[in-house]
Amino acid sequence: MTLESRLDAWSRGWRGPLFAALLAFLAGLPGLLAMPPLDRDESRFAQATAQMLETGDMVVIKFQDQPRFKKPVGIHWLQAVTVSLVSAPEDRGIWAYRIPSLLGAMLAAAACAWGAAALFDPRTGLVAGAILGSTFLLSSEAFIAKTDAALCGFTTLAMAALARLYADSLAGRVPSHWTKLAFWSGLAVAALIKGPVGLLTVIFAALALWSWDRKAPWLRTLGWGWGLVLFAAVVLPWAMMITVATDGAFWGVAIAGDLAPKMVGGQEGHSGPFGYHTLLAPLLVYPATLLLPAALVLAWTGRGEPGVRFAVCWLVPTWLMFEILPTKLAHYTLPAMGGMALLLAAAVRAPLGDWVRRIGAGLTLFVSLLLAAVAVFGMSAFGEGADLVWTVLTVVLLLAAGALGSILLLRRQAARALVLSGALGILAHACLVGALIPNLEPLFLSKDITDALDRARLSPRSGAPGPVAVTGYSEPSLVFLLGTATELTDGTRAAEAIAEGRPAVVEAREDSVFRKALTTAGLVPRPVAVIEGQNYSDGDEERLTIYRGEPQTATETRP
Repeated sequence: MTLESRLDAWSRGWRGPLFAALLAFLAGLPGLLAMPPLDRDESRFAQATAQMLETGDMVVIKFQDQPRFKKPVGIHWLQAVTVSLVSAPEDRGIWAYRIPSLLGAMLAAAACAWGAAALFDPRTGLVAGAILGSTFLLSSEAFIAKTDAALCGFTTLAMAALARLYADSLAGRVPSHWTKLAFWSGLAVAALIKGPVGLLTVIFAALALWSWDRKAPWLRTLGWGWGLVLFAAVVLPWAMMITVATDGAFWGVAIAGDLAPKMVGGQEGHSGPFGYHTLLAPLLVYPATLLLPAALVLAWTGRGEPGVRFAVCWLVPTWLMFEILPTKLAHYTLPAMGGMALLLAAAVRAPLGDWVRRIGAGLTLFVSLLLAAVAVFGMSAFGEGADLVWTVLTVVLLLAAGALGSILLLRRQAARALVLSGALGILAHACLVGALIPNLEPLFLSKDITDALDRARLSPRSGAPGPVAVTGYSEPSLVFLLGTATELTDGTRAAEAIAEGRPAVVEAREDSVFRKALTTAGLVPRPVAVIEGQNYSDGDEERLTIYRGEPQTATETRP
């Protein structure tokens, strides 16, 4: 049986979307299980959800005692459901908070396959969903407990439903009510997760299609009456509750304090030139980078084909929006990646010119070498001898994905090149985020601190007096791991914690103030462990000492 016939067999009916979802699951699962809590956004989202479950307040979003008025509540509710089903807030298992992100990636892959099958054919649909689910961008966001993978899933669901409505209109078919329900459900949940982003993606695509075709009969088939009611039923209840609970403060902070700064400058230093996302595209779509030049050529040469036209209208307006936006982060373009996946999948069956194949092969080799260099650097800077095995395996898989995929592409075997490079790329990603990076101990200070406290039986989780006082280090991951009551304070208050019988974690820059306050109180410091490493959030080298929290007298000697 040829590869093409196998793809045809796997793509029939619901097999294509299910197979694409399975690939997304396999690509995201290793990181979900192995990666420690990440700073800063993931731990902020997870901690806010944990506090919702602890307090029973499912409306107001807080990080410790500070309101967190930046994003709507959707991702917190999804995380609360999964944590309640498979874990508990006191367990502080980050994996449970990541499940909605993994499910969002699976939904994105399945929906992409479903929509592409209507515009092209089931085989192209399967390939499109598999490409989206295995990209380094989505498979990385799939194990991070924040909004982006879930947003991608529901936005892609809405766009896939719109693709089927568009295809039905062109073919003169009556659209299914289930397709309309998928459209409005995806649009509503996307709005509850990240406000206007998903809605803008759909609106921009619809306007672009309307402008291109100079007509839009499919707009009349969306089911506006009950669809808008459904949208309002999903979005408005929380919007009204948060308005009442905060006297409207949520909207002022979310718009003036979060959205507006992104539109006028590089918020929190996350800026970049126009073309930032385009330059990153070969890395973000890896291992499908092989077909990126071919997809761009197809976007022009195949523009008369409805499927290509829809993919371009999905991809280009949203991509341009994020290129124009002054604040830039690599994951911002995720809502548009489904359109990119459609073009990449359609390019598999298109005749590829020599230069297109050569450029694709060159880009793939470059990205493979770049990722391999990242793995080697991580090992050399932060690894130990035991990490060498995973480094070698990651590098070998990356180089094999780049080299073998490029050779097959140059031999005009695009489908085989994509399948082989994709399989090896998924394995390389699993080794990188599931084994190598989690074992680079100096990068995960919060986990090391928590483990050291557990070994010394000083953690509140093991029944020791708490909360832990922390000075000079305030990353959200430590708050998530140690609990909501964790005291982020200064050296003087950390010394008071020692006098109260509570442990303290003191960064070297605060150590002199801490020790001076201890001396004033007539106490002698009793260090338990020293944690050293790099805070990757700000690049600072850290040296943190854990002190036992026991009331002492000045005559005691250090053990």
